[in-house]
Amino acid sequence: MTKTVAIVTGAAGDIGRAIAERLAEDHDAILMVDIDFAAAERAAHALGAAERFIACGCDVTDEASVAEMAKRAETLGAVRTLVNNAGAARAVSLHDTTAEIWRMDNALNLEAAFLCFRAVEGQLEATKGSVVNIASVNGMNVFGHPAYSAAKAGLLHLTKLIAVEYGKLGIRSNAVAPGTVRTQAWEARAAANPNVFEEARRWYPLQRVVDPRDVANAVAFLAGPQAAAITGVCLPVDCGLTAGQAELARTFSQSEHY
Repeated sequence: MTKTVAIVTGAAGDIGRAIAERLAEDHDAILMVDIDFAAAERAAHALGAAERFIACGCDVTDEASVAEMAKRAETLGAVRTLVNNAGAARAVSLHDTTAEIWRMDNALNLEAAFLCFRAVEGQLEATKGSVVNIASVNGMNVFGHPAYSAAKAGLLHLTKLIAVEYGKLGIRSNAVAPGTVRTQAWEARAAANPNVFEEARRWYPLQRVVDPRDVANAVAFLAGPQAAAITGVCLPVDCGLTAGQAELARTFSQSEHY
């Protein structure tokens, strides 16, 4: 019986590792892709058996490197799921964004997803597989990091492009848009500002920020059979951030119930 494979880019990070762990529940092998091969190896080793969690060094912004990654995936079995998770944000304001930063953020957060999809589209067609793009609430509203945000907005549209054009081949394409996720990057900010999570959670109706496992669960749902009729959508995993803010509602309505 052919093994089922999931590809997760940016797999050495907190969110990528959580996604890999969750997808291992219904995939035989997880190709854990990261530009930092040593970090990917450590993450794969921490998650389990070497035949199930396979580290792969790859620069997802480089077409040749992505092509090699796709070949590696094919040797493992039938690729059923591609998760485009790799991403990063640089300049925090448009004023601070240089042309180089703009290009770098778009290459990593948008073009890389396009390259990875095109590299494995034939494999996904064979399995009637699924693409899940990790976008961001930044792609839906303005929360800073403009180059990253514009790229994530583009990623949401790429998600729909794939869904519409490749649906006839049985390929589904969806996105997850996390809000603030408690990762190592945020822990570093917490070291500089111990109140950062307290300041952030006041804007979230659930009064907490997102855990990497929350994102992983959403990915597993969208990639799985329960979402068989769902394609072309973005699922916010944001503790209610994009639904609205209670503090604003209280100010505007003058109601103590918010």
